[in-house]
Amino acid sequence: MTWDVDKFKQIVDAEEYFDFFEMPYEQEIVNVNRLHILKKFSQYLEEIDEKYSDLNLSDKLTHYREALAKAYQVFVESTPHEQKLFKVFNDKPKNVVKLTEITSD
Repeated sequence: MTWDVDKFKQIVDAEEYFDFFEMPYEQEIVNVNRLHILKKFSQYLEEIDEKYSDLNLSDKLTHYREALAKAYQVFVESTPHEQKLFKVFNDKPKNVVKLTEITSD
């Protein structure tokens, strides 16, 4: 399949990526997980760019399509909290005491 590289470079929204690659998606899943899907997709793109550094963008687009499908599937089967892609999910709140930390004397 041949895609318009210039059009790809202009995409900013998750739905535009799905439309560009002609991939089906559930709007509710994208609405709830938009930033997480895009973050995971971005991580996969970095891996692809590293692995296939000798390919031009036009040739990488097939791999990018697979990466988007994979990123989307992660959040069909998992939650943002489980994936912990963003710092907020990894920071331990300073004002919280877990029940497991409470002991009786």
